[in-house]
Amino acid sequence: MKATSFIACIAILFALSLTSCNKDDSPEVITKAKLSGYIQKGPFLNGTSITVAELNQDLSQTGKSFTSQIKDNEGTFELANLQLSSPYLQLKADGFYFNEVSGETSKSQITLFALADVSNISTLNVNVLSTLEKGRVEKLVADGLSFTEAKKKAMEEILAIFSLTKTDMQSSEMLDINQPGDDNAILLAISVVLQGYRSEAELSELLANMSADISPDGKLDSEALGTALISHAKYLNTVQIRANLVKRYNEIGATLQIPEFEKYMAQFIEKSSYKAVSLITYPETVEGKLNLLNETNLIFPSGLGGPPPSVDPYSFLSAVTLKGMSLKIKLEYVAGGNPTMGYWYYRVEDGTNWIASQYDMSKNSQVFTIIESGKPGNLKLLFPEGNGVKIRIFYFENNDLVATKSRIVTIN
Repeated sequence: MKATSFIACIAILFALSLTSCNKDDSPEVITKAKLSGYIQKGPFLNGTSITVAELNQDLSQTGKSFTSQIKDNEGTFELANLQLSSPYLQLKADGFYFNEVSGETSKSQITLFALADVSNISTLNVNVLSTLEKGRVEKLVADGLSFTEAKKKAMEEILAIFSLTKTDMQSSEMLDINQPGDDNAILLAISVVLQGYRSEAELSELLANMSADISPDGKLDSEALGTALISHAKYLNTVQIRANLVKRYNEIGATLQIPEFEKYMAQFIEKSSYKAVSLITYPETVEGKLNLLNETNLIFPSGLGGPPPSVDPYSFLSAVTLKGMSLKIKLEYVAGGNPTMGYWYYRVEDGTNWIASQYDMSKNSQVFTIIESGKPGNLKLLFPEGNGVKIRIFYFENNDLVATKSRIVTIN
């Protein structure tokens, strides 16, 4: 009887010790009563889907995930009562957004990411910086850096691509394009440059290509990507972009606190070593005829032609802009010829996507403006007199008040 009791006691003690061991080995549960923030390119639109995946220490997914939706047009999301075994999370947002360059909502969806340690935070945001750094952070953590060190290093490397330096920059998930401060201004400046005059598909491709390029070593090795960044930056109209954001935030009833992003865009343009190219195309020929705007030819044919089968020796005024861009061309007589004959002729029915001003008799000039951006503009021009008539061409690209460039051509 005593032996049986002794054995029973041993069994109970063993069971209790097992229970105690199991309790000690179980992972600590992290409870987040609420996790909220903003999804921003410009602000994402109501209905955007959010997926939050739990990550372990090496940033692999644990299999636990949560889903939600943006609840307003300011890009606000919120998740409640999260039970986590790890503080590391990946946020993924798929949705439509407000394009601050075009002033319109996007026609298709893009995907943005963020990696965050939520040990001591309950508010975090998703944006282009958090997206660009994702692959690089994962690589640095795999190489042995702590999550905090990896985030800091990745941020510094991305800022360097845009000719920016800020050692005390906040983490990407703490930034907000509609809050004051230099860090938020930097986010908005980079967001604007990345958007440029690109479609949603082009923006998604750019983000993916840049992320893949910088992940191994933190540097943007592709000259083509650097050229694309600086070229769009130089053409962007920051006054219009700010006006677009003000209008949008007013429409959705949000408080306006847009940071001074303009100075960081200017710094990128001024200090970048990337070489810009024109975003407006001036083809050399159209239908076999010379384009007056091409920058290769300086001599163009004259004459009004004769009866069939002769062909009018006309030239084209031809340009192709990206959607959202503007272009004005000013032709101005310089020297030579007989002013009573006129210097150039055109017929409205011989052109597409151009509108012409009245001829300025006092300055012997006329302005031609592209009507709809993103579509080719072609207009036949005839020059009645040659023998060395000189005409100056002024190019006013994308609302420039001073000519972007000019050149003189000769009519023979």
